Amino acid sequence: MDISFYFDPVSPEVFEFSSPTDHERIFDVIKAHKAAGEFPDLDYIKLAIVGINEDRAAHLNKGCAKGPDHVRRYFYNLYSHWKNLAIADLGNIKRGHAVEDTYFAAKEAIAFLLSNNITPIIIGGSQDLTYANYLAYEDIGRVINIAAVDPLFDLGNDEHELNSRSYLSRIILHQPNFLFAYTNIGYQTYFVDKDAVGLMRNLLFDVHRLGKVNLDIEEAEPMIRNADILSIDISAIRASDAPGNFNAGPNGFYGEEVCRICRYAGISDKLSSIGFYEFNPEYDNKGQTAHLIAQMIWYFIDGFMNRKDDFPEDNKEFMENYVRFIVKVDDFEDELIFLKSKKTDRWWMQVTIKNNVHKKYKRHQFVPCSYNDYKAALNQEIPDRWWKVQQKLL
Repeated sequence: MDISFYFDPVSPEVFEFSSPTDHERIFDVIKAHKAAGEFPDLDYIKLAIVGINEDRAAHLNKGCAKGPDHVRRYFYNLYSHWKNLAIADLGNIKRGHAVEDTYFAAKEAIAFLLSNNITPIIIGGSQDLTYANYLAYEDIGRVINIAAVDPLFDLGNDEHELNSRSYLSRIILHQPNFLFAYTNIGYQTYFVDKDAVGLMRNLLFDVHRLGKVNLDIEEAEPMIRNADILSIDISAIRASDAPGNFNAGPNGFYGEEVCRICRYAGISDKLSSIGFYEFNPEYDNKGQTAHLIAQMIWYFIDGFMNRKDDFPEDNKEFMENYVRFIVKVDDFEDELIFLKSKKTDRWWMQVTIKNNVHKKYKRHQFVPCSYNDYKAALNQEIPDRWWKVQQKLL
């Protein structure tokens, strides 16, 4: 399949902003789609930048379609610290006659990349493009988990309307459904209807307040390690660090915190696509937000280049890489099985499957967790993560 016709080249202005040096900056090592007819050869490529200049479904943030090339200007000038970085910049998805045409083109391109084990780094555009990213997994037949760094749940008020504030509802209602779990990281309570919190919990989704996450940012790592897609709304970052968004507010994550989250995403062997959305250059201050997103992408790549092939599989060969701990909780029939990686010291719980669950769900029986979950089990507490997955696999 040739996906090149879905893309426009990167704007020439990006290359005017960057220049080759005696040292290896991203500009020097990336294979970029610089002109028509010069689409990068994707052989041996592991990471691909995909810009999407689409904001017709943006909520109060028109102008975010201009974001991708502004981010590139700063990203290209960062230094590459990695040997054999196999990365390409495919350019920007062509803007369709209707927004649905852009979704289709993005879905087709992303599905091709995923099926060829290439991880897309998506720069939007508005966050409804997460829906197109999700549809790409339907194309390859993979049931997935989504994590979102977002001050809202994006459930919307009208199930028939698709925009940046309602895309999650469309994903939940989509049939056939390929969403196994959803995790929100950093919602801000005063922006969220209390009934929506109850709905998310009834759906067995994980939602975590900003204040709770800030208390121990390391606890975000297993949340992200459980995801196939990470979708980041730039309005989740406080305006002092990322003013480039109409909806930017006084509270949110600090820049260094979201960079850490992006590194967690990169180092996760399960995560296979990441998206950065809602950056609007019209509200930016001297390129501050564009520069921060460029650094977030840099940290994602740093994590990706340090992956350890560390995700459990239910076979003897893989299990030799893990230490197995069994915890018995009083008055509870099932034993809790914890796995600790010998490579990375990261933890998982293994949820026992008792019935004949379809094989497409079996990869979800290994639930990323933290040492704190293991300690809770030792104190006779069953972790919420275990309960939610166990109920979904029944």
